[in-house]
Amino acid sequence: MEEFEKSPVSVGEDTEMDESNTVENPKTSRKSSSDSESSDSEDEANQKEQLLTLEYELSTNPSNYDSHVQYIKLLRSGEIEKLREARENMNTLFPLSPEMWIEWAKDEASLSNDSNFESVEKLYERGISEYLSIPLWCEYLNYVQEHDPKVRDCSADGISKARNLFERAVTAAALHVSQGSLIWDAYTQFEQAILLPIDQSHIQAKEKQVQRIRSVFHRYLSIPLANLKSTLLAYKAWEVEQGNSLDAESDDVSGISSHVASAYQKAEEMYKARAHLEEQISRQDASESERFQHYMSYLDFEKSSGDPARVQILYERAITDFPVSTDLWLHYTRYLDKTLKAGSVVKDVYSRATRSCPWVGELWVRYLLCLERGLASEKDISAAFEKSLKCTFSTLEEYLDLFLTRVDGLRRRISSASGDDVLNYSMIRESFQQAADYLSPHMKNTGGLLRLHAYWAHLELKLGNDLNAARGVWENLLKSCGSMLEAWQSYIAMEIELDHINEARAIYKRCYSKRFSGTGSEDICHSWLRFEREFGTLEDLNHAEQKVTPRLEELQLFRLQQESKCLTGATDQRVQTLKNTAREKRKSSSSAIDNQSPPKQQKYTSQNKKPHAKENTQGLNLAEVNDGEEKKGKVEEQVNEKQMKDSKPAKSRLYTDQCTAFVSNMNITTKDEDLHQFFSDVGGVTAIRILLDKFTGKSRGLAYVDFEDDEHLAAAVAKNKQMLLGKKLSIARSNPNQRKRESFSSTAPGEDASNQSGRHGSSVSKESGENSQGSRASRAPQSTGRKRDEHIQLKGKNTFAVPRNVKALGWTANKAGTRTEEDEKPKSNDEFRKMFMKS
Repeated sequence: MEEFEKSPVSVGEDTEMDESNTVENPKTSRKSSSDSESSDSEDEANQKEQLLTLEYELSTNPSNYDSHVQYIKLLRSGEIEKLREARENMNTLFPLSPEMWIEWAKDEASLSNDSNFESVEKLYERGISEYLSIPLWCEYLNYVQEHDPKVRDCSADGISKARNLFERAVTAAALHVSQGSLIWDAYTQFEQAILLPIDQSHIQAKEKQVQRIRSVFHRYLSIPLANLKSTLLAYKAWEVEQGNSLDAESDDVSGISSHVASAYQKAEEMYKARAHLEEQISRQDASESERFQHYMSYLDFEKSSGDPARVQILYERAITDFPVSTDLWLHYTRYLDKTLKAGSVVKDVYSRATRSCPWVGELWVRYLLCLERGLASEKDISAAFEKSLKCTFSTLEEYLDLFLTRVDGLRRRISSASGDDVLNYSMIRESFQQAADYLSPHMKNTGGLLRLHAYWAHLELKLGNDLNAARGVWENLLKSCGSMLEAWQSYIAMEIELDHINEARAIYKRCYSKRFSGTGSEDICHSWLRFEREFGTLEDLNHAEQKVTPRLEELQLFRLQQESKCLTGATDQRVQTLKNTAREKRKSSSSAIDNQSPPKQQKYTSQNKKPHAKENTQGLNLAEVNDGEEKKGKVEEQVNEKQMKDSKPAKSRLYTDQCTAFVSNMNITTKDEDLHQFFSDVGGVTAIRILLDKFTGKSRGLAYVDFEDDEHLAAAVAKNKQMLLGKKLSIARSNPNQRKRESFSSTAPGEDASNQSGRHGSSVSKESGENSQGSRASRAPQSTGRKRDEHIQLKGKNTFAVPRNVKALGWTANKAGTRTEEDEKPKSNDEFRKMFMKS
């Protein structure tokens, strides 16, 4: 490229060569031009297709930030009017980045029309109001100096306008530690440019301008910025130009005034204290989270220094780098509320915060409060509130808080306003109705909805002076939340507060029979009785007792049934677990025997005949437990004795201590202290063991209470059926050793077989009977006084052909009841085979 620029000849030769080539190869030239045209047309087609796609996406989803950016980027090479519309549409939803504002202003300025100057100036004003950007400020200042005719001609009005603009820039961005010097340098250069055309004859005007420049330098040197030393050298050089004798090449403060030197040294120390923090937030290799943490550390440092202006500038720098950080906006607005509380600055920050993070309900709530503190008009507050309702929050509580904040503001303004500023109460009613319509379908039976209606009813009474409207609020709530106990209680509380006893009683009559969650049904019944004792007559109390007592008994019975079901389910589960364990053991034993050789198998079966009988006895005991479930007290004692047996310390105490009472039907909230207090008149209590559910760890309403001797135990049993914590206790003497002997009496030596049959014949469950009937019949002697069915079905894999010296199942003696010689004669194998073939 440099060779072509330095050698025109070579450029001419090249041109001639190109022309000759064009003449010699016209087909190639036409082909290349057609290819370029076709490629351009393809690019235009693709661009149009992309534009149509983006337009459709934005029409269906206007909140797509990236689609807006891509759409504007494609339109920059198209129609200016369509581009303006696209940018305006995006800016109504989102703040534009400083880079996008610079592009927009330059695109408008490229039209080169003096009448367009004001519109471009307005764009810069909109841009600097959204984010702090030193490059955007510099572009704005340069544009005004170059394109504003008054400023360019250095007229008095133009100079005044430019100085005001520079002062605004200094106020907004001069404390920017790393880039603030750009604003100060532009300011000093502008003032020096004004000094140059002043004639030497105008001594006063020139001296005044020199003092103005010197003042700007002094302010410049008192601020901790990144290039203080170079600024000091520039100031000394300028003073030398004005005829002052200074060492312009030295970076010390010698030769300048003492107050300027002192301010400069202080600024230099302040910068050194912040240099490492500036380096951390400016590191390009750090991650976003690291830079954010560095900003927060920097902010803590500035807050400790106590300069709100520096803290605010640093917040603005952080917001520019993290424009959608919810935490950062919340920290920033809280700081402003604490330091400034009200004013245009705080209002502006809240406005930008809600536009940058519109999904944060807390920002909108505090924005409304900020407007109220700033005495904003009802029109502005209402507009902000309506805008907030169009946003999407993450929780319903944020919407509720927003509605309540709006009502709070209206209430305060109605209460304090006077004259023409008085608002109509109907605005509060409309706000409540709007909140109820929006939240009721989503917050049914919640405390938030109750809070809203309670506030509403209260204001209907206090501000609206309308009792019927307040009652209507509660009635509307009960239509959708009738199963919510707190709603009924709050409604009743309002009537009692107004001394409307009959109305409160009528509400009790409506709700005492309703079913509420937890203990709510019992609570409302007891509340009614308490209400009648405090406010009603004796007849009212008797009437309430007649209504409430059957209801309480019904609720108590229902609760007992539920507890019994839970107890029965737990018992069935434990019993079934024991059965399954025993069955698995039998299966494993049988499998082990089947896998052995025939001689060993016979030997193993012969040696383990007695353990099998013992195992069968255990099966009968489990069946006995299952049968006893019909009597609740007995089942509870047996199951809990089983629990106590599973624990070694409890087992030793349970089966050796005979002075123990078994307590059942306790309230599940009963504690050891309650039982101690209950048996305090009896005395002699040595230990209390409340049984807990092994799955939930909660009380099962059962307990063992140990006493010193039988005398105290008998006195404790005498307290049977007495009430404790709303429950009628069942107290009985606990004698597990006796029950243990009864449970295993079926296997005691010498017991009559008929007794055994009578005890177990009716208690064996269907499953237990099916699994063990065959083995029990083959091993236990038959009762002579009991007629057996002639058609008996044998089940189980252990049922085989009977041995030759044992009578087969179903065998009976002859009619005389005696055994013949033929019966006693042993049968051969062939006879047994023929007998089974016939059967």
